[in-house]
Amino acid sequence: MIDRRHVLAGALTTTVAAWTTSAKSDTPVGAATLGPPQPFSFDALKQQAKALSQSAYVPPPQPDASDPLRGMAFDTFAQAVYKPEMELWHGQPGAQTVRLFPQGRFYAEPVRIYVLENGSAREVVYSPDYFNMPADHPLRTLKNAGFAGFRLMSRGGVSDWLAYLGASYFRASDPNDQYGGSARGLAINTGKPEEFPRFSSFWLEQNGSGLNIYALLESQSVTGAYQMNSRRIEGGQAGALQDIECELYFRAPVDMLGIAPLTGMYWYGENSGKFRGDWRPEVHDCDGLSMWTGTGERIWRPLSNPPRIVTNSFVDDNPKGFGLIQRDRNFDNYQDDSLFYDRRPSMWVEPMSSWGKGAVNLVQLPTTNETEDNMVTFWTPAETVVAGTVINAKYRLFWGVDSPPAGDVARIVATRVGIGGLGGRDLDLRHIKPNAKKFMIDIEGKVLDEQTRFGGTKTVVTTTNGTITGVEAFPVVGTRRWRMMFDLSDLNGQPADLRAYLAKDGEALSETWIYQVFP
Repeated sequence: MIDRRHVLAGALTTTVAAWTTSAKSDTPVGAATLGPPQPFSFDALKQQAKALSQSAYVPPPQPDASDPLRGMAFDTFAQAVYKPEMELWHGQPGAQTVRLFPQGRFYAEPVRIYVLENGSAREVVYSPDYFNMPADHPLRTLKNAGFAGFRLMSRGGVSDWLAYLGASYFRASDPNDQYGGSARGLAINTGKPEEFPRFSSFWLEQNGSGLNIYALLESQSVTGAYQMNSRRIEGGQAGALQDIECELYFRAPVDMLGIAPLTGMYWYGENSGKFRGDWRPEVHDCDGLSMWTGTGERIWRPLSNPPRIVTNSFVDDNPKGFGLIQRDRNFDNYQDDSLFYDRRPSMWVEPMSSWGKGAVNLVQLPTTNETEDNMVTFWTPAETVVAGTVINAKYRLFWGVDSPPAGDVARIVATRVGIGGLGGRDLDLRHIKPNAKKFMIDIEGKVLDEQTRFGGTKTVVTTTNGTITGVEAFPVVGTRRWRMMFDLSDLNGQPADLRAYLAKDGEALSETWIYQVFP
């Protein structure tokens, strides 16, 4: 399991004030030193990936703990700060500027970075002069030092809005200038002994509103060519938008393939039902899996911190979208004014080609802290992946506040779980059911404004195990919300899968709520 702080630490510690330098260059990307030009196209990158897949995998050099790159202390790594005037495309009006991350600490594997203009690629040649750092810093003298990734800067260079660093991880901070969950190029065997493919080379090209990012993916089981058109959206549903195409060539069979994988952290929330020992009411950067099925059904699956590794598969045919969503945007529910969980971006995947049959998989791993990305979701094609399999997938990845609007369907906005029965009725607690669980599910949406308490609106709920009692549906006093309520008992030591929605006259008024309960 990747440690979330390991993946993000570099990018979170490298934004600093401008530094001066005497380096000069008339290259089209500022002061960086570039190698000789060579032709490049996405089709050529696909052919390169295909050719690599037909030979044995050659892993990058792996420095051991005694190597200064791998053994670099966090404070030492953070001292190497990219000089703003050395940005790629620095000083070009309207251009998207880029700063580079050095190798070191958890990012000891090198990547090659090229700038691309008019079909001609030139490699950025590493130099310690790109960084402001102490005179005795290891990166000044190491012969094997290089780049580990890059980030796209906001105008003025105060912060970044998109960064690639570590394996095939990347993440955006839009729309609230706050990093949270991460995306990956590819996931392989998540929740098992996992393989982490890595982007080994990048080609960066201006596109007028952001950057076209091309990448070569490599691992023991697969090679791949990626094209990621990345840009920012302002006004309306603001955020970051990436149109992604990947072509994958498999060297070996894969048990569980993950297309368009998203990762996030969920330690505890309003549905956890017990004290976790931390002073904050909730700690998570995503609180639900949102799905839009091929048949048009909108599904909300609240996340939870399970007692063991749990994988849920939601079978579908040509899904319309899925994502890890941070739907709770109320600061009072987090009270964290340094990590700002209320500002974390949601991530939404929308297929742009025919994905056919398969499943949206959700892998939840138990955690005892907030430093681990323990939530993973991705698309797994139904067809078995063997050596020689080729897959092409196109999708749009949106980083924003929520999943796309669901038309007239109301949204699930809160899930609370407690002891069953009716509390507060008698001092002798006759109405409490300690062996039952009570569920309170809050819903919001314009369609609910027309509903009345006794107008036929009801909760429809089913379970794969146990007994459902106390089913109710009612408006929450003083709000525009409605609430579904029911108890679940008689689990007999086995888990249960629950499904519920708000309905009237046989028609669904809300998203479908899906939940897994452990005894």
